[in-house]
Amino acid sequence: MSDLTIRRLMIDLGSGFERNWYCGDPLRTALFNALSMSFPVGEQFFIDSVKRGVAALPEPERGRFADDLKGFAGQEATHRHIHSLFNAQLEAQGYINTWQVRAARRVAYVSSMDPRHQVAITAAYEHYTAMLANWLLDHEADMAGIDPRLRTMWLWHSVEESEHKCVAFDVYQALGGSRAWRIRWYVRATIFFFSDLTRQTVKNLAHDHQLFKFRTLASLCRLMFGAHGIVRHTLSPWRAYFGRGFHPGQIDTVKLTSRWLSQNGDAFKVVGAA
Repeated sequence: MSDLTIRRLMIDLGSGFERNWYCGDPLRTALFNALSMSFPVGEQFFIDSVKRGVAALPEPERGRFADDLKGFAGQEATHRHIHSLFNAQLEAQGYINTWQVRAARRVAYVSSMDPRHQVAITAAYEHYTAMLANWLLDHEADMAGIDPRLRTMWLWHSVEESEHKCVAFDVYQALGGSRAWRIRWYVRATIFFFSDLTRQTVKNLAHDHQLFKFRTLASLCRLMFGAHGIVRHTLSPWRAYFGRGFHPGQIDTVKLTSRWLSQNGDAFKVVGAA
């Protein structure tokens, strides 16, 4: 278990931001916009799932997770709030969020399942967000040309995803969840995550008439397969999740998170700690 700090981000999104806010790159902007569109529904599901999982534990076990549950829920609720503000600006720019509609239907479908399934789904998606978070923090220099408010938002979110990456996984293990079901839900999460991300990114690009341009394809290739590409830096931790003795804590990100927190103390205010 680890102490999880709840932070209020000191940025103002009320004034909006440029359409191609990610260094003028339509592809990266569309992809990160798509990710943000999934967060409000997703973060609430993660909170609810972990709460249900802890509530299903025997009484002596619940106390062991009290601090982690408080910190996890606090951090995720703050992420949900900030990205709702960000998404409101996207809506004002004319983008249509279809990912959240699909996600809400799936949440309704799994809500009646055994809590272990909900926690396993959460653990799988938390591993994805942690992998992307680590990639962003490790390539912070690539975001140098972004609006400082948005750069701060994504890197702050990344830090906290790295901090609480073990919570859902630990709750699942405490519930006696099997490795077989953990892997099944991970495979399903992989399919849903990439199909949803692709569909929403394509929709965002089409809205800006950037879908079939060479520049878009070139940017996609660099983002996925370049020297700093996502595939090169996340393939190993993605495969690690299948391991029999895997635990998210085996992926050490303390240096990355500590560096950002120490250099950006004026970007947030601590409002709670578990």
